[in-house]
Amino acid sequence: MPRRREKSNPGDSSERDREPLDDLFAATYNELRHIALNLKRHDGSLTLNPTALVNEAWLRMSDSPQLGSLSPAHFKAVAARAMRRVLIDAARRRHARKRAGSDIVVIAFDEAAEQHVIRDEDVLGLDAALRDLARLDPRQATLVEYRYFGGLTVTELAETLGVSETTVERDWRVAKAWLKSQLRR
Repeated sequence: MPRRREKSNPGDSSERDREPLDDLFAATYNELRHIALNLKRHDGSLTLNPTALVNEAWLRMSDSPQLGSLSPAHFKAVAARAMRRVLIDAARRRHARKRAGSDIVVIAFDEAAEQHVIRDEDVLGLDAALRDLARLDPRQATLVEYRYFGGLTVTELAETLGVSETTVERDWRVAKAWLKSQLRR
């Protein structure tokens, strides 16, 4: 788990402002790492394992102390968006520098876990499909992002999105079917 930064000066307002965010990250770190492990869609380089994915997402969020006032469910939703961006950016970088005409990469989810093979086009295709879904139904796209990349439960999604659990379940079914049809093309 990441170490908490030492307080350099009790009077430093930037440190005080950031403390709730640091505490929230520390409280959700293991859960975020578990979510990253289960994504099965992260960076194919051997250096970006679940821990690295969470840490890269954290670096993108760490300069926003206002996130410290969020509930854990909302924070996981923000982390989901950050992890998605990390994965998409990594896939775009790999895709741009295709090596020897092969765009197949080996995914190392964990140092001790078995390895899986996916294509960067799959990751980029999912991102494109989510962007298309966002144009059609922004709530469904947000729901997929938070559930898939953030691991939010139906209850957490209902709370975060301000809808009923029944609506979340219905939107999840519809969004999955729509995405599946788009990704088959």
